[in-house]
Amino acid sequence: MELSVQSIDINVGKHKVVLNNQDARELGVMAGDRVRLKDHGYLTAIVDTTDDMISQGTMGAYHEVMEIIGGTGTIEITPATKPASVGTIKKIMNAQKISRDDIYELVSDIVKENLSDVELAAFITATHMNCLPAQETEWLTRAMIDTGEKIEFDTHPIMDKHSIGGVPGNKISLLIVPIVAAAGLLIPKTSSRAITGAGGTADLMEILAPVEFPADEIKSMTEKVGGVIVWGGATNIAPADDKLIRVEYPLSLDPSCQLLASIMAKKGAVGADCVVIDIPTGAGTKILNVEEGRAMARGLIDLGARLGMQVECAMTYGASPIGRAVGPGLEVVEALKVLETMQGPSSLIQKSVGLAGLMLEMGGATGKGEGRNMAYEILRSGKALAKLREIIEVQGGNPDVTVSDIPIGDKTAQIVAPTNGYVVEFHNKRIVEIARLAGAPNDKGAGVLIHKKKGETVKKDEPILTIHAEKEWKLTNAVNSAKKNLPIIVEGMLLETVQDHSEI
Repeated sequence: MELSVQSIDINVGKHKVVLNNQDARELGVMAGDRVRLKDHGYLTAIVDTTDDMISQGTMGAYHEVMEIIGGTGTIEITPATKPASVGTIKKIMNAQKISRDDIYELVSDIVKENLSDVELAAFITATHMNCLPAQETEWLTRAMIDTGEKIEFDTHPIMDKHSIGGVPGNKISLLIVPIVAAAGLLIPKTSSRAITGAGGTADLMEILAPVEFPADEIKSMTEKVGGVIVWGGATNIAPADDKLIRVEYPLSLDPSCQLLASIMAKKGAVGADCVVIDIPTGAGTKILNVEEGRAMARGLIDLGARLGMQVECAMTYGASPIGRAVGPGLEVVEALKVLETMQGPSSLIQKSVGLAGLMLEMGGATGKGEGRNMAYEILRSGKALAKLREIIEVQGGNPDVTVSDIPIGDKTAQIVAPTNGYVVEFHNKRIVEIARLAGAPNDKGAGVLIHKKKGETVKKDEPILTIHAEKEWKLTNAVNSAKKNLPIIVEGMLLETVQDHSEI
């Protein structure tokens, strides 16, 4: 069938076209089927259908397709079969064995946008129900590495770290990366932006310097100053991972085998030799208890060994935020204060030097059991601050930046304690919800300052939180949410009254 081409200037992240229902029926295709576009290397596109958006005799082409076929005109299309990788997804659903070639073809189709969101969702659901065994998880990880860019360094070892996440205020990379780099090791830290949180590491670093760089620049900057803190999404490193995460988010699914592959593919793509993985555990985190944490650690260590990487996992306390600041600007201020003066929350300092110390030992910068002390001394001496300034400068930021230069939202409100007592519960997810309602992470100055943490005493009407926002209406929304459902529980608060009415 030959149709005229109409451009639809929208990015959908897929090779998709739109057909009028009458043309689709004549061609014998339905929504979700594929068509081949001739004269363009037989590009395959997924079909959407409509009654009125596109007229009969016309094919609507989204931005990704228009980039390939060029200008409008006419084009011949024919029905196409579904990719073989759809059959691989069905095998996983049925807990059948799949081959290395099956997985490579599947990941290749993900990267090439050959699978619909429904098919990607089916893959995620299938691995949630029947998680891949160790061998197939290794193949998945290698395929994710091989279908994207890689960074290959001449100097080794290459260090890296990752946090499983789920803890608010986890700004430790701003301390760990310069500590490790100041010790003479290379650490090309590719980080994420927040998806459900109040600020990913890349969101924080972006306040200090640009974070979007191609792989070759990441390599050259790392070799020049020892480390970088950049946004991994700006590269073509393990691109299948980003496409899967986009579909996982609305499903609220994160299959463990895919989580392992996601973490280790990014590490493998940057050439990491030694990796420390932070596994926060406790109420409100992704890993609820130590047993789950140990199981994940075993999986990560085994997968790392299969890929030729040394992996050490540290289970950390995650039932309370790291430090007292949640939100990009507030967290950067807290981290800079520690780097400049060593004044700051013990939880931030101790976790940072503990994990950095493990990396120093793994990388051979110091002996076994001496890493923590070395990391602390690098931080205390100002060497970490000096190294962070080098990293900021090489990434195009102002190396002379200080705490006073960081913009913080000037619209503020305090949430006070409802009674005397001490903090007995702390709800991480509620803190994040309030910070996001205030505008984080998009509004860099928005977030929450925590005045009282678990175990600390409070007096009635004493501030327990200060909410910062850049816009008044966002502050109002955050305050209303905080007051409706307090994220901090103080001993003495009446939660519920239950009475026996059976004899009334």
